Amino acid sequence: MSDVTIQPYLNFGGRTEEAIEFYKSALGAEVLMLMRFKDSPEPMPSLPEGYDEKIMHASFRIGDSEIMVSDGCGDQETLGGFSLSVGVKTEEEADKYFAALSEGGEVKMPLEKTFWSPKFGMVADKFGVDWMVSVESDWKPE
Repeated sequence: MSDVTIQPYLNFGGRTEEAIEFYKSALGAEVLMLMRFKDSPEPMPSLPEGYDEKIMHASFRIGDSEIMVSDGCGDQETLGGFSLSVGVKTEEEADKYFAALSEGGEVKMPLEKTFWSPKFGMVADKFGVDWMVSVESDWKPE
């Protein structure tokens, strides 16, 4: 296998700063890089008015994973068709992260025991990002 990295890149249509603060609080995200549109080395004449302070690009780390984010270029973003999965070691961690991600969001499947995990649940956070939270287990399909 080659040295390929795949990272999620989420566009929040003008709400990236709010999303970053939410993920810092909910999941302990650590901001690695943040650049606003006003800091671009090249002018961007097609930006909507007032977008200078919006986030052109940022990245943050949660555990061993890096997620990249942006406000886009003024277009309204609709997220869908994917989920981000949070794997934790304990049921207490699952409860903590699930509750935090659920705040202002929608629980799609409450945390419960499944055949592959002692606790698994699904939630859409307040930004419309779908999350799966599960306690890691040794279960493997036969």
